[in-house]
Amino acid sequence: MLQQEMREQLTEKIIPFWKKLKDSTYGGFYGFMDNNLVINRQGIKGCILNSRILWFFSNAYLTLGDASLKEYADHAYAFLRDFCYDSREGGMLWSLTYDGKVEDSTKHTYNIAFAIYALSSYYRAFGLQEAIELAKTLVDTVEEKCFDEKGYKEAQDRAFGPMSNDKLSENGVMADRTMNTLLHVLEAYTEYYLVTKEKRVHDKLEYILEVLEKKIYNPKLHRQEVFFDNDMNSIIDLHSYGHDIETAWLTEHTLDILDEPEITGQLTPVIRDLENQIYQVAYKDHSLAYECERGVVNEKRIWWVQAEAVVGFYNAFEKTGEKRYLDAALDIWSFIKENVVDKRDGGEWFSCVDQDGNPNWGEPMVEPWKCPYHNGRMCMEIIRRTEREED
Repeated sequence: MLQQEMREQLTEKIIPFWKKLKDSTYGGFYGFMDNNLVINRQGIKGCILNSRILWFFSNAYLTLGDASLKEYADHAYAFLRDFCYDSREGGMLWSLTYDGKVEDSTKHTYNIAFAIYALSSYYRAFGLQEAIELAKTLVDTVEEKCFDEKGYKEAQDRAFGPMSNDKLSENGVMADRTMNTLLHVLEAYTEYYLVTKEKRVHDKLEYILEVLEKKIYNPKLHRQEVFFDNDMNSIIDLHSYGHDIETAWLTEHTLDILDEPEITGQLTPVIRDLENQIYQVAYKDHSLAYECERGVVNEKRIWWVQAEAVVGFYNAFEKTGEKRYLDAALDIWSFIKENVVDKRDGGEWFSCVDQDGNPNWGEPMVEPWKCPYHNGRMCMEIIRRTEREED
């Protein structure tokens, strides 16, 4: 039943919604839709959004085998290659105007990582050598321009000079390093390594896992720290619930791909601790709260946090056999179906609802961060995992 519901959500809700965002005139996908489901055809096109769309259609094809999805993946790839990639300075531009001109030329490691993630999946789905060569070029860029002796950098200007990290800083701080960027380099490099088996990336995955264990993870507070100064000192008392449950299952996926028993042994207790803590402190009212800053819980129910909680708790159930995690995953999925899924014709998911499930109508349905990556991935992960169990 769960697999069927996820399949229906993917094929009847999420895929049709994003198909209609295709811009056949200027390329890529429209970057903004308001809460009345009206597309702004002249909205800014975020390059992260278009990378995530490429990732989504590639993985939907891998999951479903639906040949019609290739057209949309190809369309997203062409836009990424021809417009989002900066052929002048290297790396990925941050955003473009609706007709493909540079709107924001910031180079951000987080953004480049998502392009690597998407290109690697596209290659895995369709085998286009050009795509994995572009991904390799971007890995070169990250390692040469976005990494120093203290770890992965954040924002840089178009020519990779220093600038402030306002795009990935929140909660009133300006972070030199972030857990979030490191997590998504891990995610991207895992997908790239899956299709290339490149030793340097294997070694970098081991490095990132060590940083996660020794500098990001706080064993006393049973959480990850979020924002750091340049020397990797935490600069705010913040617990990001969604990122912790996402990190748990993504890290376990990386460990499965690497298949290094010693490293798995070191990280598994961290993963189990993150899962248990999120279950204990963030899971309530059939859903996951957003975050806790300086002891104050933000009770918003954010769309992506709910999606990652379903996958994270389902993964915890698979790995531990503890039924409480399966019950939590199913409970949150029920909350999503009832409250987060937009039941209007032509709708997808609301960005945010309150703990009682009431939508925040002030939030747009599509913008540079609102994408089919988290909720689409939730559906595909559960489909794949339940198929494996049937086999």
